[in-house]
Amino acid sequence: MQKDTIKHIIAVASGKGGVGKSTVAVNLALALLKEGVRVGLLDADIYGPSQPTMLGAQGERPVLSGKQLQPIERHGLQSMSIGYLVDATAAMMWRGPMLGKALEQLLRDTAWGELDYLIIDLPPGTGDVQLSLCQKIPVSGAVIVTTPQDLALIDVRRACEMFKKLNVPILGVIENMSTHHCEQCGHEDKLFGEGGGETLSTEYRTPLLGTIPLNRTIREMTDGGMPPVAGAPESRYAVVFGEIAAKVADQLTRNEK
Repeated sequence: MQKDTIKHIIAVASGKGGVGKSTVAVNLALALLKEGVRVGLLDADIYGPSQPTMLGAQGERPVLSGKQLQPIERHGLQSMSIGYLVDATAAMMWRGPMLGKALEQLLRDTAWGELDYLIIDLPPGTGDVQLSLCQKIPVSGAVIVTTPQDLALIDVRRACEMFKKLNVPILGVIENMSTHHCEQCGHEDKLFGEGGGETLSTEYRTPLLGTIPLNRTIREMTDGGMPPVAGAPESRYAVVFGEIAAKVADQLTRNEK
């Protein structure tokens, strides 16, 4: 990968597992793609790669061309993941330094070509993968994913503090699972409390990019390899992701000025 072939590298992070960060990352990437730009998605979760499943590309193997791997393409989106290179049941028993090196190789040894955006789906935590990314790669900004509950905010704040110390701009906060929307009766219930995303955006003086409901359709479509932005582009969920993508692009433009 040559530095000048990718205009913007965006890290999608949470600092905590179980908040739906990977679902947000793939739908955000697809929403940016709908704007007519060139987008790639790097699954940086070495221990638990999920993007091959979410893109319906389980079992795919990238082709080696010259010294670089050709990314796997689904729905017009280029992607690379350790999940394409190892067996789905393989236990990745790697120590910290190996993780950082693997991430750097996945990024630099993939033939991305010219991209406007590369979305990097980071693993939970604030360890070697995150540090390697921010210290060795020109990250344009980070998108923080949280749920409304206080328990999630404890770990998510650590991720925000990490990006601050590494001088990576926080582009905004996405509150996932903000409400539960019942498809039978239409009732919405705030299962995980409320206001977590807004609290975080206020603390770190960064925009609340959007709120996403906890909904079976999002889960089923994404788990089935057809995320809502690609499989149901007119749905309310795809619209929300589209609005979030526009705000992310706007924040990057503001930061360039």
